[in-house]
Amino acid sequence: MSGEQQLPQANRETMQFEHGSAIGTWQLWEGGQYCSILTRAGIVGCGIYDLETPAEFGQAIAIAKGTPQNPLTFPQDLLEAKIVGVTPKAAEMGIEIGCTGREAVELMLQALPLGQPEK
Repeated sequence: MSGEQQLPQANRETMQFEHGSAIGTWQLWEGGQYCSILTRAGIVGCGIYDLETPAEFGQAIAIAKGTPQNPLTFPQDLLEAKIVGVTPKAAEMGIEIGCTGREAVELMLQALPLGQPEK
């Protein structure tokens, strides 16, 4: 992104992966931002996401964390970022701390293939 941005913004795009597609989202406001990749089975997101509440609801969430100097702003930023936290449901899918966001997305896509109903 370049030039002047009108804030706030809420954006989304379809992202293609080896095991299917997901929705990348990013939101921007004055002094802040967050991003995520939404799959049918769960979310790979930045550090703004909480793990405690989604764990209570049995949801699959894996988070990566940026820094103030190098924030995770766009969904593509999550792809090579290291996962630093997971809910138990995400761990059941094989997502581990230290894997990349791309690996986490691929595991989520394989956990609930297209056409398979949620358990």
